[in-house]
Amino acid sequence: MTLRDQITDILDRPATRNFILGVILFNAIILGLETVKPVMDVAGPLILVLDTLCLAIFVAELAAKLFAQRLSFFRSGWNIFDFIIVGVSLIPGSGSLSVLRALRILRLLRVLSVAPSLRRVVEGLITALPGMASVFLLMALLFYIGAVMSTKLFGASFPDWFGSLPQSGYTLFQIMTLESWSMGIVRPVMEVYPYAWAFFLPFILVTTFAVVNLLVGLIVNSMQAAHSEEEGEATDAYRDEIRARLESIEALLKNRN
Repeated sequence: MTLRDQITDILDRPATRNFILGVILFNAIILGLETVKPVMDVAGPLILVLDTLCLAIFVAELAAKLFAQRLSFFRSGWNIFDFIIVGVSLIPGSGSLSVLRALRILRLLRVLSVAPSLRRVVEGLITALPGMASVFLLMALLFYIGAVMSTKLFGASFPDWFGSLPQSGYTLFQIMTLESWSMGIVRPVMEVYPYAWAFFLPFILVTTFAVVNLLVGLIVNSMQAAHSEEEGEATDAYRDEIRARLESIEALLKNRN
């Protein structure tokens, strides 16, 4: 077994993945402690050393993957994702780039590439993007129509909420989320325009209860499809393993005969 094969075997072990996952979670706690001034006053140097140690482990892991997989490393989207996340952490966070220090918490996103269950969720979301684009387009059309109508209907009396298309769009978004939509917006409008409910209620029914639930349904279906595909791949792999074992048993029996 070559050195590359040995490194690949070590990286693929569950113990290694669990160790990296533990380092990611530990590093997230460390980065959170850096925002607590009393803790930094007491153990600031130690926390910074631990943060550097975690980053060194991430860099060593990526270096090992690059050595073992060579150019095939960049064929995996998750490898590229890890490479970018760790690369951002290596950018010096001083001077004009000090804002990049806040981006170090993005290392926690590496949990997505380490945990298979979270990976399925992300892959389901990505699979649902084409269908989601159609839903978002429908939502944009509904919001544009609603913004134009509400600006013309209520803009004169409520310029802060419906004085322009952007203001109307933001107000309608608040109404769609059902955040203080009744007592905060609709009832005050109805005091001036008693029949305003004939506009707001259909808008809520269409956007909140129809379009948003359609979006959720697309995501759920995509995740179920991804899970079914993964189960099918696992079944195929198990079937191939059983077939290989049967063939090896048959070969041994032939050799004995």
